[in-house]
Amino acid sequence: MSSSDYWDAETAAAYDEGSAFMFEPEVLDPAVDLLAGLAGDGAALELAVGTGRVAIPLADRGIRVSGIELSQPMTDELHRKRADLPVVVGDMATTRVPGEFALVYVVWNSIGNLRTQAEQVACFRNAAAHLEPGGRFVVELWVPGIRRFPPGQDAVPFHVGRRHVGFDTYDMTTQQGTSHHYRRHDDGTVTYGASNFRYIWPNECDLMAQLAGMELERRVADWHGAPFTGDSESHVSVWRKPG
Repeated sequence: MSSSDYWDAETAAAYDEGSAFMFEPEVLDPAVDLLAGLAGDGAALELAVGTGRVAIPLADRGIRVSGIELSQPMTDELHRKRADLPVVVGDMATTRVPGEFALVYVVWNSIGNLRTQAEQVACFRNAAAHLEPGGRFVVELWVPGIRRFPPGQDAVPFHVGRRHVGFDTYDMTTQQGTSHHYRRHDDGTVTYGASNFRYIWPNECDLMAQLAGMELERRVADWHGAPFTGDSESHVSVWRKPG
């Protein structure tokens, strides 16, 4: 049994609209560019593929993309847009897909949906098991905003826009957190939704990769390749399975 929250049919149907900012070209295109370059002529596997925000434009570039997704309703939404993209329904920590891949990736903090350290370690091992020798595992993940807490505060905003406002609350004793989303719709109504996660520090990710037999190849602050520093609020990390 996975510890991940489950995206039901109602949530899945509203996902693309509620997350429209994630589909903006300035957000999406650099990610697809980097992932397509890493995949090269090989196949790619997306963990927590969702409604296909990244997988579909990557497939449109000629990359053979498969997916693993816990939620059947999210998979149904993806297949309404791209019926020929293969998805296996299951959790990303243990579910296997036939074949080997040049690239396995998980984006937009989705590895945090696994809410135990053991499952996150298993996810790294599952990614490595799918990789061909020399293949790469890519994770896009935020750096927990704990440094921004004044005394007594346990919440920090991560997105403030015209249609969406989101903030995270953290329990620093357990590395558990909750993302809170307020979305304004075309009719003027506002809805609230929440999802739970376990945050991971970058060096903890490196240890998980090491346990899975992979080595860090590079780490940058974002999809544009900005240097990762002590002040970075996110990272895109690439680990390589030895050839």
